[in-house]
Amino acid sequence: MHELAITESIVESVEDHVRGAKVLRVVLVIGKLSGVVPDSVRACFDVCTEGTVMEGALLDIEETPGRARCRDCAAQVDLADTIALCPCGSANLALLSGQELKIRSVEVV
Repeated sequence: MHELAITESIVESVEDHVRGAKVLRVVLVIGKLSGVVPDSVRACFDVCTEGTVMEGALLDIEETPGRARCRDCAAQVDLADTIALCPCGSANLALLSGQELKIRSVEVV
């Protein structure tokens, strides 16, 4: 499960930036096409924050949908995965969103 390593990296990054302040809430953005399972990150969060300034913090995850623009007809299409076709039949798609994995905000005391 690579989500454990990802969650550990998120905790380390937040700790580096808050410089010892108590963290109350962390908001993550995880794209549907990122390959990261939000429920697995949630499951790892409490374990990874134990004994840190983030222990007891709330974790909110915003999931962004996969979106692309067709390079042939310029239509924007929703993507369930990275293998997709435009309604016009083209596979010539430019990814617009869905691969994000970022810390949106951190609330501290």
